[in-house]
Amino acid sequence: MKYKYTKFIPDDLEGIDLEQLLSKLSDLLLSSGFENPYEPDPNAHGHTRDELRDAIMEALLTNGLLSPEQMERLLGEPADGDSTSGLEQLLDKLIDRMGQQGYLTPQPEQGTLSGGQQGKDLPPVKFEVTDKGIDFLGYRALRDLLGSLGRSSAGRHDTRDMATGIDAGGAVKPYEFGDTLNLDPAATLLSAVSRNGLPRPGEGFDLDYQDLHVTQGEYQSSCATVVMLDCSHSMILYGEDRFTPAKRVALALANLIRHQYPGDALNAVLFHDSAEEVPVEQLARVRVGPYYTNTREGLRLARRILERQMKDMRQIVMITDGKPSALTRPDGQIYRNAFGLDPYIVSETFAEVAACRKAGIMINTFMLARDYELMAFVRRVAQICHGKAYFTTPMTLGQYVLTDYMNNKTRTVH
Repeated sequence: MKYKYTKFIPDDLEGIDLEQLLSKLSDLLLSSGFENPYEPDPNAHGHTRDELRDAIMEALLTNGLLSPEQMERLLGEPADGDSTSGLEQLLDKLIDRMGQQGYLTPQPEQGTLSGGQQGKDLPPVKFEVTDKGIDFLGYRALRDLLGSLGRSSAGRHDTRDMATGIDAGGAVKPYEFGDTLNLDPAATLLSAVSRNGLPRPGEGFDLDYQDLHVTQGEYQSSCATVVMLDCSHSMILYGEDRFTPAKRVALALANLIRHQYPGDALNAVLFHDSAEEVPVEQLARVRVGPYYTNTREGLRLARRILERQMKDMRQIVMITDGKPSALTRPDGQIYRNAFGLDPYIVSETFAEVAACRKAGIMINTFMLARDYELMAFVRRVAQICHGKAYFTTPMTLGQYVLTDYMNNKTRTVH
């Protein structure tokens, strides 16, 4: 039997890390309306195949996911003038592979023919990122942020108080009813000896209730957090997309809580002309909304959510780039004023901040703008509620948020 050997040409698809490619597409998949800032469509979902192909091609060209030899071969002219090039075939295979692995799902528009075929005047089939894809993007964002912080892992929330927990390390104390029975043998026996002296040979120690001593460990609290995201129109204006990085940080925070702080609670609130709560798992799909910023309504909704949580620590993480410019009146009508800091709106917002403080809720504000009046407003919010104010950028927002969350030691829990 004769064998004929030919030159082995590897499949270009095998050399591409699909997860790395997906992380490079996060800006597209977490789109917030930046591609059309003046007429954003809050109901727009999904991306066409052509949009995905263009984004994948850009990722391949700019991130070194293909070797120069592969690019040269793929960019070559097809032998048949009517056939597609190797690069176009690769892009289609990548989209299909992401769909097969559950990262993307096709969302046919009304009127699309069965089997994926399209009529002459029918809209193109759109693709939407799946829950698995969103969860992966949140994990990658968390890993990248923790790596930039120099942290390999994170534990539970530390506080200034001591308690009788599993992890020892503090001073011993006499046992009191309700303490975890984390006995310190040396201190317990020493107390018994001090009271009764050493036992005779063959006899045991005469221990009494007052001899019991326990070892204290650092008290580690549980925390309930509401992430308040400003989705007013200014978050995608002025040549910078600020809403997509904010969503990415919220997804990373959700992954951090789910894997490192399973006893914590996380909710998400969007505020614009008004405010509404959205499921955290749906946060990646939301887009910017109306024009104004109703900060008070967002704080009020967040406070009501946190008041239902039976946690040691309750906090609001507010991410915004603008001044409060709207207010919901008692009759439900929305008062708007986008010109400067309206004294009426500001005073009502400060009143809600004070209500949060009275409820034991701390507000940490992450400001994506450096206007002098806005900085003064944010500092006043932090002063009222004994919270913190951070003046950051979309590039460093994640580092600030995660560092603050993991190192939150500003409250003594009793």
